Amino acid sequence: MAIPKDCKRLAEVDFALSAVNDACVMENNRKTRVDSGHLSLLHSWWARRPLASCRSLLLTLLLPDPCDPLCPGEFKTAARKALQQYKKIGPKDSDLQKTLLAFVADIANWDIVRVAGYVSATRELVKAAHGSVPHVLDPFSGGGSIPLEAQRLGCEVTASDVNPVAWLLLKVALEWCGRKGPELADLFEEWAEWTLREAEKRLVEYYPADAQRRKPLAYLWARTVQCEAAGCGARIPLVRNLVLSKSKGRKKALRIVYPEGSLEPRIEVFTPSSDKEVARGTVAGNNATCPKCHVVTPRERVQAQLRDKRGGADDAILLTVVRGNTSRRGKDYEAPNRQDMEAFSKAATKSKSIKIEMPPAPPEGDTGFRPRPYGITNWADVLAPRQRFSRWVLHEVIEDALNEAAKKAKDKDLLDALAACLYAAYSDNGQYHTSLCVWLSEGVTSIFIQGSGVPMRADFVEGNPLSPNCEGLGYSIRSVQSALRNLSTVRYQPSSPLLANVLDAVLPEESVDVVFTDPPYANQIPYAHLSDFFYGWLRLGLRNRLPQAFTAPETEKARELTENRAVKNGGVHDRQWYESRMYEAFAQMKRVIREDGVASVVFAHKDTDRWEALVSALVQAGWRTTGSWPIATERRQRMRGQGYAALETSVHLICRPRPDNAPVGDWNEVLHGSREKKLEGLAELVGDWMERLQGEGIRGADLVFACIGPALEIFSRYSKVEMTDEREVKLAAYLEKVWEVVGRTALEQILGTAEARARNGMAGVLEEDARLTALFLWTLQDTNGSGNGKKGRATTEESIVENSEAVVDDDDEAPKSKPKGYSLVFDVVRRFAQPLGIELPKWEGRIIETQKGVVRLLAVSERARQIFGSVSIESAIEELFSTQNDQLILPGFEELAVRKKTAPRGRGRKIRIDDPGEMDATATTLDRVHAAMLLQSGGQANALRQLIKAEQERGPDFLRLANALSALYPSGSEEKRLLDAMLLAVRR
Repeated sequence: MAIPKDCKRLAEVDFALSAVNDACVMENNRKTRVDSGHLSLLHSWWARRPLASCRSLLLTLLLPDPCDPLCPGEFKTAARKALQQYKKIGPKDSDLQKTLLAFVADIANWDIVRVAGYVSATRELVKAAHGSVPHVLDPFSGGGSIPLEAQRLGCEVTASDVNPVAWLLLKVALEWCGRKGPELADLFEEWAEWTLREAEKRLVEYYPADAQRRKPLAYLWARTVQCEAAGCGARIPLVRNLVLSKSKGRKKALRIVYPEGSLEPRIEVFTPSSDKEVARGTVAGNNATCPKCHVVTPRERVQAQLRDKRGGADDAILLTVVRGNTSRRGKDYEAPNRQDMEAFSKAATKSKSIKIEMPPAPPEGDTGFRPRPYGITNWADVLAPRQRFSRWVLHEVIEDALNEAAKKAKDKDLLDALAACLYAAYSDNGQYHTSLCVWLSEGVTSIFIQGSGVPMRADFVEGNPLSPNCEGLGYSIRSVQSALRNLSTVRYQPSSPLLANVLDAVLPEESVDVVFTDPPYANQIPYAHLSDFFYGWLRLGLRNRLPQAFTAPETEKARELTENRAVKNGGVHDRQWYESRMYEAFAQMKRVIREDGVASVVFAHKDTDRWEALVSALVQAGWRTTGSWPIATERRQRMRGQGYAALETSVHLICRPRPDNAPVGDWNEVLHGSREKKLEGLAELVGDWMERLQGEGIRGADLVFACIGPALEIFSRYSKVEMTDEREVKLAAYLEKVWEVVGRTALEQILGTAEARARNGMAGVLEEDARLTALFLWTLQDTNGSGNGKKGRATTEESIVENSEAVVDDDDEAPKSKPKGYSLVFDVVRRFAQPLGIELPKWEGRIIETQKGVVRLLAVSERARQIFGSVSIESAIEELFSTQNDQLILPGFEELAVRKKTAPRGRGRKIRIDDPGEMDATATTLDRVHAAMLLQSGGQANALRQLIKAEQERGPDFLRLANALSALYPSGSEEKRLLDAMLLAVRR
């Protein structure tokens, strides 16, 4: 039995969105636990999608909608039989559809595979729908979430990736665990324990415990440069912050002193009685301040000195040793003792004879690799001396383990799998052992803590590889062990992943039932350049065991489909190159899919131009969109800027091959629909979709991008769209209309119909600045909440390590006070503003500020000078009461007259607002709301009451806007607090 070509799949009709989103959030919060057994524990990879979303969506792609008239009766009968043990099903087709969606919600729990019966039930459903085994293709398999879930659902899988690190992870999860999972898990457990015991024997003397038998957790180091001030020449430790611990009762800090006549610093660890005792760090923006003479060595000279020392890790100075506290929770920071120094010196001496062959470090440019100007040109340069030594010793231990294992086990394929898993643990552990790692309250961080970029670090942490924490090899080994055990719980048909580019013609035409893939997004992540770090460690042990993937000295860059102008060979990988290759990739997918097949393409990019380019390539390659679901695949705890719109969902577009004889679309019908042809118009479709998604908790930027999918359903069904004069309408012009519809619909929800229809200067509506502010705050809303996330650096990609604490790049300029307000990418603001008649330049410096492609909505407190003519509300009020004039002209209000009643001082003093009709039109409603908020902030209750009274007499707009903004500002923000307090003063 096959699903008829025109029968809709379940994913094209409905989806258990809320339940799957909840499951994704839960999975993202739990997956890093060592005992979870999650796929991600096998090895780190960038932007790995949740198993919950992959499994749930794939099942709905594979199943027909039972309410579709063409749905086979045999499927309905078999589906009822498969589900009857889980759910009570009513007699109607709609009852079966509801039960299927409830089952999809149930299996969204990512570790449901451990519960007996669920996997077999999903396989029965898939078999009932297709008869034969359906073929699923993922040409950008990466971390393996999609193909793994396809195998678990009983599908034939073709998984490929051009990156050898990703290929190895796929081979372990899809092939070796599918073929001999339990045997591999047992063998790995046996030799992993041997490896850890042997590593302890060989390395323990180089990480000595102290007299109280407290083992070191980490060592904090600082690179050094020489002060270039005339007559000084002191050695400067480059330390960002001299505070070690702020915990009550355990405060610790560093003090840098120079003994008389010495240019060498002595580092002291002390307990400060107050913050004033702790000096500032010696480095900011990698400009170094000498603690001895206080002269600043500029960044360029710091770079030059460190460049001569290949990064400067070899002669760094040891600041302190971090040990676990045996009597209470927490950590102790102590000055290194003689034993510590001797152990390091011994390891450093041995490291001089060790040469580890690693790939070159990423070049400057699009890769986000910041240490290169400091002399770090090879991944081996990121290692400090003892790190180099310990990494080599661990490699030798693993080789000895594999040689011993080979004496007992004769299955070469199983031994290769064992080697791959041991080296996967070794490689993954390497990210915590570089001179670019830092120490945060949770412990040692990964070199990749900022996701797709690698910052330079002036000071760094050296973790103990024997530690039980994440920097210890034991932690990485237990992680792999947990993943192997979980992957072995479900038997599935193994598949051999392909080390191939998506453009390689590896499959015949019309041989695939489902394409489900998450393509790379332009220049967001330079996978090949960054994964070279892992590749180098894997190649150390696998070049002779898996030569098909690990012979080359580095990963292939020329064939990776990312925008990367740092690629040396294969032409310039600029934007045009990337977009043309993505078109070819989508065309290749269309070539191999069956005529009745279905696809899903995942998009998660905050850049509107990139969205436009990708969906344009998709449509031009012959695909039509038939559905769209925004699924919460991004971690809510990933680092992001305060008030910065970061996507929490990825839009999963559902697509089908567009027939070659698809008709030409009429532009008017595309926009407005046709009752005669029963076609919905753009505004109606988007409005209904926004209402549905808001009911599911989707808001802000996620909601904006989620509307593109349904809009494409209209446009992409045609071979092309033409105006009445036969001029073709490009997708870019259509997407402009989509943004306009979304913006107007949002404004109608926030402020009412008049504002949604308004253009510049239209009477009877709130002014442009109010509409702009409302749209700005609406776009910043969080999915499943109204806040704007946690503090930190902004990124739309999941960081390799899960760490919620902010980390600042040492190479950034000296830190300034953080700007207030909220930020959006300029292109998002522009696309909303233009069709709604909002002129952005007119409001520049008044309510917005644009810098480096980002628009910031000014905080209300920053507008005090504009509104009251003073920097602060306090000084403005003082000025109002001290002036001898009867009327004060306020900048920004022009004729907003504020008169002084005779004189009382103190609590009895009042401000009287003149007749509201006398206020000049240059004072907008938003200005007046902000004025009220500032009066509230300054504690000017009498003045506030007078202003509110005048505004109530003027009309309803003031309170309408104030209430709307109160609903839009993030919970807990200062603006919301002021608005809510101000609104309490309103007489009802």
